[in-house]
Amino acid sequence: MNLHGKNIIGDKLVAGGEESFRARSPLDNQPLEPDFYHASLANVDEAMELAESAFARFSATSGAARAVLLERIGEEIIALGDTLIERCHAETGLPKERLVGERARTVSQLGMFAALVREGSWVDARIDTAQPDRKPAPKPDLRRMLIPLGPVVVFGASNFPLAFSVAGGDTASALAAGCPVVVKAHEAHPGTSELVAMAIRAAVAATGLPPGVFSMLHGAGPVIGTALVKHSHTRAVGFTGSSAGGRALFDAAASRREPIPVFAEMSSLNPVFILPGALRERGEAIAEGLKVSVTLGVGQFCTKPGLFFGINGKDWDLLEQSLARLVEESLPGTMLHFGICESYQKLIAHAAETDGVDFVAKSKMHPNAAKTQGHTVIMKTSAHNFLQKAGLREEVFGPFALLVTSQSLAELETIALSLNGQLTATVHASPEDFREAALLLKILERKAGRLIINGFPTGVEVCPSMHHGGPYPATTDARFTSIGTAAVLRFARPVCFQNFANAYLPEALRNDNPLGIRRLVNGNPEIFKSPESDDLRNREC
Repeated sequence: MNLHGKNIIGDKLVAGGEESFRARSPLDNQPLEPDFYHASLANVDEAMELAESAFARFSATSGAARAVLLERIGEEIIALGDTLIERCHAETGLPKERLVGERARTVSQLGMFAALVREGSWVDARIDTAQPDRKPAPKPDLRRMLIPLGPVVVFGASNFPLAFSVAGGDTASALAAGCPVVVKAHEAHPGTSELVAMAIRAAVAATGLPPGVFSMLHGAGPVIGTALVKHSHTRAVGFTGSSAGGRALFDAAASRREPIPVFAEMSSLNPVFILPGALRERGEAIAEGLKVSVTLGVGQFCTKPGLFFGINGKDWDLLEQSLARLVEESLPGTMLHFGICESYQKLIAHAAETDGVDFVAKSKMHPNAAKTQGHTVIMKTSAHNFLQKAGLREEVFGPFALLVTSQSLAELETIALSLNGQLTATVHASPEDFREAALLLKILERKAGRLIINGFPTGVEVCPSMHHGGPYPATTDARFTSIGTAAVLRFARPVCFQNFANAYLPEALRNDNPLGIRRLVNGNPEIFKSPESDDLRNREC
């Protein structure tokens, strides 16, 4: 499949402005053909106008119709075959085996959202029937459900070029909700983005939906990204990336005459607390697990643990020694692009220059700059120093971690209170430890979106019960997740229908429940549906 490098606006391919760029492979630092064209501000307006024009029709489609679209997108992505994997490997340096797995995850989550909307209960239908004889005032008939927000802008992420990019979880959940999507492609993998975008475009056409359901634009975030966020037709934003980028979009959205929500996943150190009993029982295994968790994907997972906390003593010293040995044996790896690699090296140098911070170990093999490589680095400091220096609580994106030595469980609790919001927090503990760690766990509940016991945070299971979010700066809204079926709730809003005739209600709220979904009727789960009767007041609940 030949790449064209153009912007995709509905069913049109548009060269856009005069500026162009090429992807550069991190594998050898060489540019990749073809040229990709930056969108113009006029293209932004065209894409958003097209999305707005498609919204009325797309939002009115059934859950079954949206499910067909999502499944067809998955089929079109699979049909790209090795072309997609080869291009993605060249643009990101990620191993082909990893990309095959990520493609499967991408298609799987499209299927997960298809199943969700085909079943339909996600709209959270609530019905309270009228009580005309109620005193002192009659009660009206009230019925509430979730409806789509409107056009959604999605920003592709660098570290998951398939699962968190053009057809990733943000796009899948927005389409599932009934919202047209305009994607701002990531500049590090434009060819991968184009291939997937063309697959979505083909699926939209094959399912007979209006072309404005999906568009994709290239361009610099400060220009095209900001213009997309500030466009009057944009109703929500999905973003995964840096704190600076996410905050800039959040501020841009808040500065609009009509502010809109930005669901940004931005920064997390994913702290790991290792308690004495767990260290005594399985210190070597914990060290091995930490090393794997830090180095997986060259440390470029949003759930990579960057902070290890423990209590001073012989077992903690042994953990440090084991971890040092394992890190020295680890090999440098190619990072996603030059910008990430350069930033990683600068952050490591800054940490090394911080008073009270010492090296523990680094990879013996020196990284190859021509291959955009980063090497594993472990440093250490005291709890007192950690609490004094706020800079040690900033994310280092890459295979880096900081060991922090405390003197007591009480000091670990103080540290936990000092932390910013996190995606995850992990505790390694024995049964004896648990009896003393209740307060620590309670503190961490307030700090993180996912708590892990005796495991490691890197990697996220894609399933309905997953929560991938957390208090700021992990995300801009801790109430929502970007992974799992609850992600669809970001792109919907509730509407209440009062005293509507049954025939004019959305199907999800009609008396006979033609969709057969789970509903709350007069405060109770609806457990009996009678097609012969329109009188909900006579139902058993």
